[in-house]
Amino acid sequence: MLQIDVNLKRGDFYLQMKFAVPSGSVIALFGPSGCGKTTTANLIAGLLQPDDGNISIDNRVLFDSTRGINVTAEQRNIGYVFQNARLFPHLSVLGNLQYGLRRVRHKPFIETGFIVKLLDLQSLLQRHPNQLSGGEQQRVAIGRALLAQPSLLLLDEPLSSLDMARRNEVLPYLERLRDSLKLTMLYVSHQFDEVLRLATHVVLMNSGKCIAQGNLVDLSLRSELRSLLSEEVVGAVVETKVVSVDSGSGLAQLAVGNGVISVDVGDLQLGQQVRVQLLARDLVLSLDPTSRLSIRNKLAGTIVQLDNSGNTMLVHVDVGNVIVGARITLSAAQDLQLEIGTKLWVLVKAITLRGHVFASTSQLT
Repeated sequence: MLQIDVNLKRGDFYLQMKFAVPSGSVIALFGPSGCGKTTTANLIAGLLQPDDGNISIDNRVLFDSTRGINVTAEQRNIGYVFQNARLFPHLSVLGNLQYGLRRVRHKPFIETGFIVKLLDLQSLLQRHPNQLSGGEQQRVAIGRALLAQPSLLLLDEPLSSLDMARRNEVLPYLERLRDSLKLTMLYVSHQFDEVLRLATHVVLMNSGKCIAQGNLVDLSLRSELRSLLSEEVVGAVVETKVVSVDSGSGLAQLAVGNGVISVDVGDLQLGQQVRVQLLARDLVLSLDPTSRLSIRNKLAGTIVQLDNSGNTMLVHVDVGNVIVGARITLSAAQDLQLEIGTKLWVLVKAITLRGHVFASTSQLT
């Protein structure tokens, strides 16, 4: 477990952070700018000292104000990847990578060759940082941090300095990292699409406090997360798998609750584990299984919760031990006479799922 229970006051800002998350997971610290995400990461790394409290990783105490324990940053065995790569300009890519091994006093469990292959750095090894794109520099920075053999990898908004093209270039490598090493990672971000793709556990932050924590599936429709997002990106997150692939139609079917939904095949394979986000704005509710529609994805379910928000309502529907949410107008809810226990159908356009289906696991080739 990564456990933190600390207090820190700096000027008008007061941080009160307390959470415990499982090792071996990708933990996202998610919240608006200025809420204390980077400060929390720096406290864990030992770059800042709390006023009081305690921090531990896998029962190894890093800080405890009552016992006078404060392990130095150099001795915490934590890798840190910053917003900017911070590579050594006088060293080649290989030299920067090997720098991560210099202070390792035990046999490395992460080998240079593995990292070079994992992050696709073979063709870059003899280049210097000024010959690399921003995305390539961040991949090297990640590799250098990993070769220090850390027990925890901190990534503080590592993609924030990149444009969209470079960001999309690096994200698949972070997915590979998550799936190949099973290393505990703390990922700081205020971009929900990054959290959606990478995180297994989420700590929601606002105004210096943890307002909720848990796995992404359970948090996806919680009010605490909705308060941090625009209505455009609110939606249930579902972990599922591919149950059939039809190359002729270009569609794959995913199991969702007691039903299935069809999505563009892309590179999905039969049996593959995937994560899909069903945006509340894109779901349509019907009281009967209408057949003469272009929408083919239909999930039977029962309303379990109704949340009013201004002139709209978020309708939580259980479609078979899976909860999805549809946002409709209050007038539509009144016309349909929706209430807890109402049985209905959730309609999902396949085209709306483009860009919202991600592989949960990937294999290094």
